[in-house]
Amino acid sequence: MSDMNIVCLDMEGVLVPEIWIAFAEATGIPELKKTTRDEPDYDKLMKYRLDILKQHNLGLKEIQETIAKIDPMPGAKEFLDKLRKITQVIILSDTFTQFGMPLMEKLGWPTLFCNTLEVAENGEITGYRMRVEKSKYSTVKVLQSVGFETIAAGDSHNDLGMIKASKAGFLFKSTEQIKKDNPDIQAFEEYEELLEAIKKAL
Repeated sequence: MSDMNIVCLDMEGVLVPEIWIAFAEATGIPELKKTTRDEPDYDKLMKYRLDILKQHNLGLKEIQETIAKIDPMPGAKEFLDKLRKITQVIILSDTFTQFGMPLMEKLGWPTLFCNTLEVAENGEITGYRMRVEKSKYSTVKVLQSVGFETIAAGDSHNDLGMIKASKAGFLFKSTEQIKKDNPDIQAFEEYEELLEAIKKAL
């Protein structure tokens, strides 16, 4: 086992439920259920979401109230705890600091690399800043450039770059379509299976 490994995990759909889906259910706005599983173009997806929030006069406060009620997926914290005992872990997410931090607390404060929202004084979300283009893939490439070997797991279109660029990569709790389109990537549904696969790859 090399100590030069770093495991990169997606957050939503892998460790915690999808925030936007939870918010869509809390507000009764079905249009907000669309995620990166449905829309690969993240920029397009976020503009669509911000338009809907504006129409319904919803801001950061309302979303954070929903996030406060979200718990990690059953078994997620135990999985992370076991994984962090044997290797370094970074959570790479296209979510935003304002959404992710309350969830990191519930997961025992793992490291989260994500983006940030631009919020007006009245709480309206006016825009967002992506840390870097193709953030998950770019981060994995930079980690490799400083001597780390990466192992990645995620569930959506925006995870495929980091999964394919890593020495080992897995789909976790993904959709049937994504699994079908990527038959070369091992897919798992249970944390124990994913943990075993990662251990083998270390």
